[in-house]
Amino acid sequence: MKHQDKKAKPRPWWHKWIRSTIDTSVLDRKELLDELRQSQENSIISNESLSMIESVMQVDNLQVRDIMIPRANIRFLHLDDSYHEILKTVLSAGHSRYPVFDLDRDDVEGILLAKDLLKYVGKENSFDIDDIIRRPSFVPESQNLNTLLSQFRNSRNHMAIVVDEYSGTSGLVTIEDVLEQIVGDIDDEHDDIDDKNSILDQGNGRYTVKASTEVEDFNEFFECDLDIRKFDTIGGLVTQKVGKIPQQGEEIELSPFAFKVLRSDGRKIQLLEVHKVLKDLSKAN
Repeated sequence: MKHQDKKAKPRPWWHKWIRSTIDTSVLDRKELLDELRQSQENSIISNESLSMIESVMQVDNLQVRDIMIPRANIRFLHLDDSYHEILKTVLSAGHSRYPVFDLDRDDVEGILLAKDLLKYVGKENSFDIDDIIRRPSFVPESQNLNTLLSQFRNSRNHMAIVVDEYSGTSGLVTIEDVLEQIVGDIDDEHDDIDDKNSILDQGNGRYTVKASTEVEDFNEFFECDLDIRKFDTIGGLVTQKVGKIPQQGEEIELSPFAFKVLRSDGRKIQLLEVHKVLKDLSKAN
């Protein structure tokens, strides 16, 4: 039997680009990043492309708990809320999706989309919340973001309820929260961090802080006195302490606080986790 010659399948464009641009013999992530940064310096790839590639690689190391909106900042709806009560909450909060609970906030029954309320305009008396709430999606705090992104894509859901080890509601996460780790900040209806409120309480004494937060605002929030003479932002202060731009996952102590870098694009810090360091008083005696 004669073997038919099969025409070789053309390789994708990016395969040729990588082989011609980057040394594919690199042994680890650090070497690969060094190659990419050198390509950027040689104007082979743009700053924006480098930043996105670095962010995509960093997503592998992040978990849902690192970016979720904490329970205390969620606007819930109750399963027994009337149409007008729900409409009042929607108009006040301005979100597009709301978790709906029954007995308590650990018992989320579904997700209500604000746009689904439109069908009841003019016939509010026929409102039945069970007809419009969507099935909720649940994810553990420890789930990796790359897995979560695939889950969002496959299920076509834009929001998931985050649960702790006891199956209690600890927060929520949206597809926008994941994409922000790659492309930077996106204006999002659940993002309560703005220029004047860049610190969020995550519970258990831990806070997420935008690196662009002014040191003066940080001092006011935590009632502390970090040095404001040399740097305007908390990101600048942390970078100065390290002596270089810290990478994602690095931890820095700046008494009386410990900082962990949650997001960094290699040129600047973007997001930090902060908690106060408890001193061992027994050693001081």
